[in-house]
Amino acid sequence: MPDKKTLHLASASPRRREILESLGLRFTFAGVDVDEKRLDGEAAEVMALRLAIDKAVAAGPDIRRGAVILAADTVVTLGGAVFGKPVSRQDALNMLAELSGRQHTVVTAVAVLCQDDIRTAVSESAVRFREINPDEAAQYWQSGEPRDKAGAYAIQGKGGLFVESLAGSYSGVVGLPVFETARMLREAGVHVLAPTGT
Repeated sequence: MPDKKTLHLASASPRRREILESLGLRFTFAGVDVDEKRLDGEAAEVMALRLAIDKAVAAGPDIRRGAVILAADTVVTLGGAVFGKPVSRQDALNMLAELSGRQHTVVTAVAVLCQDDIRTAVSESAVRFREINPDEAAQYWQSGEPRDKAGAYAIQGKGGLFVESLAGSYSGVVGLPVFETARMLREAGVHVLAPTGT
């Protein structure tokens, strides 16, 4: 077993913090400033992976050497279009109208950086929405929940009311796939479910 490493989450997302806390992990966290624009012709999974790596690398200079840096990026995609965080009320309503009654894909990429070694994984999940009427979408926007969420919804909150079915990783849709994340953290020397006293 490698020596226990300190962990830093390169994100200000409360959802990602809650997932790590649920695993019993101690960590520091801070958001990073990276350009999240999609490149021309870039596939959703390539975009998410690139941004997760960019976030991990961006956090590196400010973190004590030897620490493990965890970063992630989530995108919602449907028919080749990528739905990021809504920039306005109308943007969110447009996204929800597009997703209504259809199946979309949620891609979450994870990057784990330790010194010069980087591990990555991509989780893809299929989410089907029931029909969402415009009044419901407007009320959902008023709740405040969609404002900083990819695809303008949170499956773990009120947005779960729209989800008819899910195939894949629930935690990946929330923003941090537990299976892939825990595996890479263990490989990097962060103890997940370590015996008491280690």
